[in-house]
Amino acid sequence: MERKTILYIAASLDGYIAKPGDNLDFLEAVAQEGEDYGYGQFYGQIDTVILGKRTYDWVMGQIGEFPHQGKETFVLTRERLHVIATVQFFSGNLSELVSNLKSKPGKDIFVDGGAKTVHRFLEAGLLDELIVSFVPVLLGDGIRLFQAGFPEQKLELIRSRSYPSGLVQVHYRVVK
Repeated sequence: MERKTILYIAASLDGYIAKPGDNLDFLEAVAQEGEDYGYGQFYGQIDTVILGKRTYDWVMGQIGEFPHQGKETFVLTRERLHVIATVQFFSGNLSELVSNLKSKPGKDIFVDGGAKTVHRFLEAGLLDELIVSFVPVLLGDGIRLFQAGFPEQKLELIRSRSYPSGLVQVHYRVVK
């Protein structure tokens, strides 16, 4: 079975993944003890993570310890940085990276954001699936999940699920 690149991300109903200042406190509105909204199951089906340097820096600044230990990780950056454990800083061609990863056996590939990384994947037609969890809040401003300027891409619904917290999760396959 071919490896898939899958975006798994949360956004406000009006399409923002962060408030101004990279503030994610709106996610607390749906935080419930023992509910991970399928993240644990999803995380078990991946062995590789791709994310942007800004997201990586935010995570390291907030958490201090990289959460994807044991997963092959590529941080997209223009800077030339040295490998740290399983984290590789990648400044090459994104299409070549994805093609190379998909040519090797393994599990699926988690596209972990942020917005610029999502845009680069959409621009190059590299996403296979999108799992977006919509948090029941309208932010009105912040960092948009989908930036303008990528080619139209048709989607096929795999499933949708609503939760008692009001969160609605949609899972789409990109029609190629």
